[in-house]
Amino acid sequence: MDKIIYSALAALTFTSLLSFGQNEAKAEAQDDFYMRESILLPKDEVMEMGSIALMPDKQLAVATRRGEIWICKGAYADDVSKVEWKKIYDAAHEPLGMYYKDGWLYFTDRDAFGRITDKDGDGRYETYEVVNNKWGINGDYHEYAFGSTPDKDGNTYIVLCLTGSGSAKSQWRGWCKKIAPDGTSTPFSSGIRSPGGIGYDAEGNVYYTDNQGLWNGSSCLKPLKQGAFTGNPTGNIFYKDAPNMGERPVEPFSGSTILAERKRISQYLPPAVILPHGKVGNSPTAIVPDLTGGKFGPFANQVFIGEQTKSEVQRVSMEVVNGVQQGAVWKMLHGFRAGIVPMRLDEDGTLFVGGTNRGWGSNGGKPFTLERVRWTGKVPFEMLDIKVQPKGFKMTFTKPVDKATATDVANYNCQAWTYIYRSDYGSPEIDKVTPKVTTAVVSEDGRTVTVTLDKMTQGHVHHINYEKLVSATKEKIWTPDVYYTLNEIPEK
Repeated sequence: MDKIIYSALAALTFTSLLSFGQNEAKAEAQDDFYMRESILLPKDEVMEMGSIALMPDKQLAVATRRGEIWICKGAYADDVSKVEWKKIYDAAHEPLGMYYKDGWLYFTDRDAFGRITDKDGDGRYETYEVVNNKWGINGDYHEYAFGSTPDKDGNTYIVLCLTGSGSAKSQWRGWCKKIAPDGTSTPFSSGIRSPGGIGYDAEGNVYYTDNQGLWNGSSCLKPLKQGAFTGNPTGNIFYKDAPNMGERPVEPFSGSTILAERKRISQYLPPAVILPHGKVGNSPTAIVPDLTGGKFGPFANQVFIGEQTKSEVQRVSMEVVNGVQQGAVWKMLHGFRAGIVPMRLDEDGTLFVGGTNRGWGSNGGKPFTLERVRWTGKVPFEMLDIKVQPKGFKMTFTKPVDKATATDVANYNCQAWTYIYRSDYGSPEIDKVTPKVTTAVVSEDGRTVTVTLDKMTQGHVHHINYEKLVSATKEKIWTPDVYYTLNEIPEK
């Protein structure tokens, strides 16, 4: 639900429910499951959101792309028309990643990872310290730096966009660097092109979102691991300065495929989840795990990804097969008023979403926004999870399925494809195949459907449409499409 707040007006709630006959499937809207609200912003201020941090006492910190940092009080309140804003800092350089720890706000600028604090207690964060600035910058528009929150050991990870998204004219462009709690940095992973965000899964593994472009057939969610190469070779010129990384990867063959190059390049770590361009989104951004224990709906321990162009939130579930991370993506929340860049999900189940359109056009129509989303408590009929099997997939749903529709193999439409791994910009879908579901078996409790396919193609994205499935109580499926990146096929 979009609840637009004006400073002196009560919120208006719009709900939508399509009702059918008693024996027909019912369709329900996003509003029934998730309430989306726009938070009032400071008057006459340009609040292009770059970072969001959760603060003590239910306060929120936001950093703008113009270098200002603000504190918002009342962002958790029932009536967000009464929020209070205070600017606490105005000398940052487009911070894209921020968190609070032990009295300090840490943030990742284009040129440095630093921190600020309010030592004299006057509400202005006047004390600034550089934690680490061991990377290059030359003023190019695309030399973004996205920083994570700290991991369990206190390390922060920073992914550095290539110069112009296509060259490495400044030091460490195209790399991820790990910043230890004492401020020292080490090269962590290479192969980055144009990140839109960085974050963790529920187990604490770190990932970043990389955008379609050179050596990226489509946008992806990519894992980051010490010593790994994630696909774009441009920044590999800096291996000479990274003795901890080992031998420089061999150059990939342009015009090949990810699967083929994995066999040639020992350091190559493939995308965990490919986000099919145009079908799922165009510009993935923030990464947040659901650590709310069910306070944000039935998707606990999964991952949510922001989408800038489409102004959406996507949902991801992953698994490890033969030692390789892979998984699936579903479209989830839509209708945000600007392109999403930062997100933060509090453990109480409140998702804060920041929007900005400058330089990146998007759906929504507004130049910048701050919105929050909360679960209404109503569970949608939805595919909850999907796991690969040697000859198909095991799909779990939030509610028991109608066995008649779920066992009818004609109700599943499948496609699979891959992309050209090349130095050119992006790729069409290639090597298309059309797998057929040959059997569909429903578990005794009705929650799981195991489908067998007549063919499984390693290295391909497998798309399954299941829009004809209904629940045992005749609810329509909320999201009818899943896209699974099949890096590995299990033997048993």
